[in-house]
Amino acid sequence: MAKKNDGGFASSAGLMRYFDTEDDRGLKINPKLVIGVAIAFTVLILLLPVFLPV
Repeated sequence: MAKKNDGGFASSAGLMRYFDTEDDRGLKINPKLVIGVAIAFTVLILLLPVFLPV
């Protein structure tokens, strides 16, 4: 019976090479800051009708 060659290592090798490269040109933002800004923005939108009724 012939062995099945699924190419698991060869197909993942390209991904490993892609994710190993560090790109220093981008903006570095802490994930906690992103979550905090999103929560603050949500609270602001929810409280806006209270202070500025239409």
